[in-house]
Amino acid sequence: MNYHMIRYVLGQIMKLEAALMGLPLLFSLYYLDEGMIPLLSVMLPLGILGYLLTGFKPKNQTIYAREGFVIVAFAWILMSVFGALPFVISGDISSFTDALFETVSGFTTTGSTLLTDVESFPMSLKMWRSFTHWIGGMGVLVFALAILPAGSAQSMYIMRAEVPGPSVGKLVAKTQITARILYGIYVFFTFLETIMLRLTGMRWFDCIANAFATAGTGGFSVLNDGVSGYHNVWVEVIITIFMLVFSINFNLFYLLLIKRFSDVLHNVEIKVFFAIYILSTLLITCNIAPMYHSFSRALRYAGFTVASLSSSTGFGNSDYTQWPGFSQTVLILLMFCGACAGSTGGGLKVARVMILLKSGVREMRRQLNPRMVATVKLEGQAVDSEQLSTQGSFFIIYMVILLVSTLLISLDKYGFDVSFSAALTALNNMGPGLGAIGPYGNFSEFTPFSKLVIIFDMLAGRLEIFPVLIAFMPRTWKKA
Repeated sequence: MNYHMIRYVLGQIMKLEAALMGLPLLFSLYYLDEGMIPLLSVMLPLGILGYLLTGFKPKNQTIYAREGFVIVAFAWILMSVFGALPFVISGDISSFTDALFETVSGFTTTGSTLLTDVESFPMSLKMWRSFTHWIGGMGVLVFALAILPAGSAQSMYIMRAEVPGPSVGKLVAKTQITARILYGIYVFFTFLETIMLRLTGMRWFDCIANAFATAGTGGFSVLNDGVSGYHNVWVEVIITIFMLVFSINFNLFYLLLIKRFSDVLHNVEIKVFFAIYILSTLLITCNIAPMYHSFSRALRYAGFTVASLSSSTGFGNSDYTQWPGFSQTVLILLMFCGACAGSTGGGLKVARVMILLKSGVREMRRQLNPRMVATVKLEGQAVDSEQLSTQGSFFIIYMVILLVSTLLISLDKYGFDVSFSAALTALNNMGPGLGAIGPYGNFSEFTPFSKLVIIFDMLAGRLEIFPVLIAFMPRTWKKA
């Protein structure tokens, strides 16, 4: 284990977080609100600690898979702990557990909240809350790789441990250039959505905050009533479009840039994702149309909600907990599936679901004909046995965590629907659940123990489970 390199990278992350807090600090200076002192109280010590940890650059800069998992897990934990402190120091969130819950929910782009009156927060802290979505959407380590000086040649291990999806590859030869390309695309679409929201008449602050929340597929709103508080159909249309945009594998946008249009057109995952979206929207629209006495209104609510949950954003323009059981079941299935691999969305990812289903079909065919040699293909390429084993193991561990978390959360006063959906929405980084934690509810009534369980689930879900578990395994820290 290269402890010196772990120390050095974590120090860089601390400096980076201190610098990122500069954005909400600018809003504090502009609005002259109460967030300035809490932000500075964290920025200065965090920056100093970061400089102390990076004062001596390690001679051995080797990073392998083990170091990559440890760095990613502890970077996200430290980012969340320090990111929660401004809320506690300001007194806007009195409990550190609650502040940590809100911050982890932001960085992991989950969007679950325990706040009942976000509009009373200082503008700067509301911006910091929304900005955590944008930081966590593409990944804080990917951001670090993009802007910091080139480091270890094995930095791909860090990216693989952080970027969601069954597999991660380089777009170009250098990992740093790959990270810059990804963030360049990310910034462009964030800027584009901000401008389009501004054209609807929305104030600049809300445009930026909502663009951050959409880009990270997080769902934090700066209004107590969420997106529905704007009472503007065009706002919902624009956010719906960009929720779907940020659900697409960013590698495909790069392929469009280099004019490899045929590769994008033949991509199976994106076809399946949009097929699921269209089919789910139509099914729910037909199911809820009698409630609203208008097909167009039902289509508006269904289209927005399906985009919100399939992308794992969690925005709400209607209370789907009042919809028929069929529609709620469709939404639960969408929570499982999620967005495309390599996007900012959560869930199992469409590519992983496809691999698991095809692997199941292959096994049934082999039962009928044991001598048959069958391969699982994705995007026209055979998936090797190691990858199949990894995805199978991931799904088993995922289900175990989901069921154990549901059991632990059920110790609270809530029924199975709330307990299960709380664990599910946290592990899939979705945000709202069913019942009391629906789109117009919150997690404020959960006990501190349940909140800690949900915090673990949010981190595990965002980091694809393995980094969080591996970082705390005793075997990880033993000499190879």
